[in-house]
Amino acid sequence: MLKSSPLTLVLLLTSVLLTSACSRHSIYETAIDWERSGAGLEASTINVGELDIAYLHNREANNGDTVVLVHGFAANKDNWTRMAGELTDEFNVYAIDLPGHGDSSKPMDLGYRLEQQVSHLARILKALKIEPMHMMGNSMGGAITALYAATYPEQIKTAVLFNPAGILEYHNELTELVLAGDNPLIPTQPGDFERLVDFAMEEKPFIPWPILGVMEEKAIANQDINKVIFADIREAGLNSDFRDAIKHIEDPVLIVWGKEDRVLDYRNGALFKKDIPGARLTILEGIGHAPMIETPEESAQLFLDFSRPYRSENDKDQMATR
Repeated sequence: MLKSSPLTLVLLLTSVLLTSACSRHSIYETAIDWERSGAGLEASTINVGELDIAYLHNREANNGDTVVLVHGFAANKDNWTRMAGELTDEFNVYAIDLPGHGDSSKPMDLGYRLEQQVSHLARILKALKIEPMHMMGNSMGGAITALYAATYPEQIKTAVLFNPAGILEYHNELTELVLAGDNPLIPTQPGDFERLVDFAMEEKPFIPWPILGVMEEKAIANQDINKVIFADIREAGLNSDFRDAIKHIEDPVLIVWGKEDRVLDYRNGALFKKDIPGARLTILEGIGHAPMIETPEESAQLFLDFSRPYRSENDKDQMATR
C-alpha cells in the first residue's frame, strides 16, 4: 500500500500549485484526500435520524476484525488517518466524526455529556451494522470508549484509551488556563490554532501552511459548538459517576499515555488502571496528548500486540501470512 509522507505531500502540493490556480481550500481537500488514499481509506456519510454522520472506512474490505476510532474534543476523523494506514491491510477501520465535530451535523442542543455521546455513538454504529469491534479513543474519545465498553460489553473485543479524559485528579497546565478564562483548546482568532497544536503535541506532525490555514478557519468557525461541548464534557471530571461506571468494564483495556501531555496529566493513567479491572498501562516518553498523531507506527503496534489474543481466526490467519 502507498503510504503518504511529508516529502510526498510537499511534492503533491507543489504540483497542484504549479499546474492550477487552486484556492487554499482546494489544496486542503487535495492533501486530505491524498492522506486518506495513502492510508487505504475513503470518506462516506450516513444519515442517523436527524443527524448526518461523516466517517472514514476501508476502500477495500477484508476478512479481518473491525476497529472503530473515536477522536477527541474539537478534533475529527482525520486525526486517525496516519495510524489507520498501519491497520487497513488487516482490519476494517472506521473513523467516525462524532456529532458536533468534523463534517458531521452540529446541533447546539443535542447534548454532549459523555454518556450522551456514548448513546449517539451507539446509534451510529448500529446504523453502520458494526458489531463486535475493537474500539480506540483519544482524550474525550478515550472517555467515550471507556464508557462504551462499560455500557455495551458484548460489543467490544478490546478497548484502547489514548490519553483519556474523565479523571482529573491530577491537574496540569490546561486546568490553570481554563480557570483563568483562557482555553487553548478552542481557537477564536488567528494564531490560536498553531498555539493549540504546540500546546497539545510534543512531537508535532508536518503541516504545510495552506493546510494549517484552512484547519484554523474551520476551528474558529466551530468555536460556538466547541464551547457547548467543552462545558458538557467537563462535568465528567467533576463527579464520581464516570469512575463508578468504568469499574464495571469487563473487556480487555489498554491505556496509553504520552508523558508530556499538557492537556490531561499522565499521572491520571494510574487511576484509570486502578479503576478498570485488569487494565494495562503504557507511558510513552517524549509524547504529548495525541500519540496516534505524534507516533502513529508505535501506537498501531501497541494495539496490534495488545489485541492479538482477542482477534478472530480470520484475522489471525491473515496476520500469519504477512
